[in-house]
Formats: sequence, structure tokens, C-alpha cells
Amino acid sequence: MRVVTSRPLSLSTALKIAPLALMLLATGPAQAQREDQGLQLGCANDYFRLCAGVDPNSQDADRCMERNRARLSPECKAAIGDYDKRTGGKSQK
Repeated sequence: MRVVTSRPLSLSTALKIAPLALMLLATGPAQAQREDQGLQLGCANDYFRLCAGVDPNSQDADRCMERNRARLSPECKAAIGDYDKRTGGKSQK
């Protein structure tokens, strides 16, 4: 599946945000989400747009993304759907 964004990330930008995006996605299922590359790439822009002032290692980041779930981009929603299919619906809803 090819995801097209309105502003494609350059490789150097993607490599710079990957560590932060890794942390984006707390313990248990939330930690597994943070380590999922599909969620990292699909939801990094949403994290920076909606939760930039929140420590990505905190439960506040999880709450921020959940609070803004209706405002997530189609790319992020698709990444969450793909993650749920691969893991049997284990993303936090």
C-alpha cells in the first residue's frame, strides 16, 4: 500500500524524526506501538502537529494522541488500521 502525503518527507528528515517517532507510539501495548515502523512513519506528522509540546516518552503523549484521534490524518488512521490487522486489534482505542 502506498501512502501519499501532502508534503513528502525527505529521507534526511525521516531519519531525524524516526527516533522521536519511535518513542511516540508507555509500557505494554503502547511500547510495542512506539516500536512499529508503520505507525512511526504514518503518524509522526500527526504527533508533531497535535502533540509537539508533549514528551514522547510519557503517558501524556499516549493521551494526547488518543484525545486527538478524530483529528488524525488519513495516513495515520490507515497505519493504525494496518497495525491492528497485524496484531489482532491491539492498538489503544
